[in-house]
Amino acid sequence: MKISISTEALQSLSTDWLAVGVSGKKPQQDPNVQKLDRAMGGALSACIKEESFEAKPGKTLSVQGRGRLKAKHIVLIGLGDGPLTEARARLFGVKAGRAAMSSSSLCVVAPSSEAGLLAAIADGIATGAYRYTRYLTGARIPKKQLGRASIVLAKKPDEAAKLAVQQGVVVADAVNFARDLVNCPANDLSATQLANHAVERSRELGITCKVWDKPAIQKLGMPLLLAVNRGSKEEPRFVHMTYKPKSATAETPKVVFVGKGLTFDSGGLCIKPSTSMVDMKIDMAGAAATIAIVTAAARLELPVEVHGIIASTDNMTGGDAYRPGDVFPSRDGKTVEIINTDAEGRLVLADALAYARELKPSYLIDHATLTGACTVALGAYRAGLFSNDAALSDAYKLAAEATGEAVWAMPLDEDLKDELKSSIADLKHTGSRLGGAITAALFLREFVGECRWAHLDIAGPAFLDKAHGAMPKGATGFGVLTGLSFLRSIAASAAS
Repeated sequence: MKISISTEALQSLSTDWLAVGVSGKKPQQDPNVQKLDRAMGGALSACIKEESFEAKPGKTLSVQGRGRLKAKHIVLIGLGDGPLTEARARLFGVKAGRAAMSSSSLCVVAPSSEAGLLAAIADGIATGAYRYTRYLTGARIPKKQLGRASIVLAKKPDEAAKLAVQQGVVVADAVNFARDLVNCPANDLSATQLANHAVERSRELGITCKVWDKPAIQKLGMPLLLAVNRGSKEEPRFVHMTYKPKSATAETPKVVFVGKGLTFDSGGLCIKPSTSMVDMKIDMAGAAATIAIVTAAARLELPVEVHGIIASTDNMTGGDAYRPGDVFPSRDGKTVEIINTDAEGRLVLADALAYARELKPSYLIDHATLTGACTVALGAYRAGLFSNDAALSDAYKLAAEATGEAVWAMPLDEDLKDELKSSIADLKHTGSRLGGAITAALFLREFVGECRWAHLDIAGPAFLDKAHGAMPKGATGFGVLTGLSFLRSIAASAAS
């Protein structure tokens, strides 16, 4: 999407939609509302009163311009009370983008000219207007789709404001790219095709991207990834993306992101019921977030070395499929007894994390749609955050709060560690149903060594049945905003 900056008067803006943010208990007293209301002969204030509109965050009121303005439609969007935060600025942009998604043009009156807030508004506009239309045909194809928007400022923008809007669009492109991958059905997104997307995206930006096929994975030493792949006719892929800033030195922070890349999860021989299987194209949402974060970091030229590691396969029920009771070695040598073939994600992540720790990262972060147990614990809109480092956990929570993505710190409860004891191998890969998200995280911890590590269980918020807040129905791209926010905080700390 193209987003520009305008300083034109509100009454003169020729656009399909004009979005205005309002706050306070009496929206009709907002100066911008009063300007528009005068031009509309009092119709806007009358509508506010009639609809009992309140300026709560994300609440909207749409009114036709009624020929008295050049804008065809006005949408008032609540900003809430108090200082405007990045998260509420983004929600404002999202609501504006959604209102205008079936139109040709949108103008958004910026409630602030602060650079960080402008960036949030810009990425909100572009992510709010997102729709996945790849498989629509005929009359189902949207006749119009928002392709351009303007952010309206009261005075001429400085270079910081212009750059902020450009950066907001870059972030939105990354989020929407991740959404496209997750929304894509498994018949069009195998492990090979997922790896190809990483290669193509990297090539455009000059990022190093190495891909291992099945024979190469065998040589690399990924027994658990290969075990999960045994039931599939599709080959697995292992991907390593590397972005190094031009100014990199030995002191440059190195952050390694690892993404679970299960392009479809049938449950294997412990097969899922059909109702649980229908959305399992989404089991590569961690991989999608990983690709998006690395490529956005490169486009933003962040002064942090960023790696993206993806272990990808599908989990099927072929004649050579791995079985409950089987025992396999892992990349770092630990043997693992298989208990439930539907707990495959932690197996592919175990080998990927063991590889990632060899890079000696400053921080190691993984994203995975790992457990239904985390969704039971936290609901559909919040990710579980597990970490072996309190400072990292706090920093990641702050990054999430800034963006509006919801996470909750979960314990690595040592009392549950015995659940992973096996009588015939070094580890079982699952425990009981109780505390399932915790035992999954405890299993992953076995493979991270001494790294400062955080695990994001995004099983709930990666894909939604209906829109919620700033997140759309379907794939949300969850984790991309927080990952980039965390990288910025690391860059700022390194600079100071």
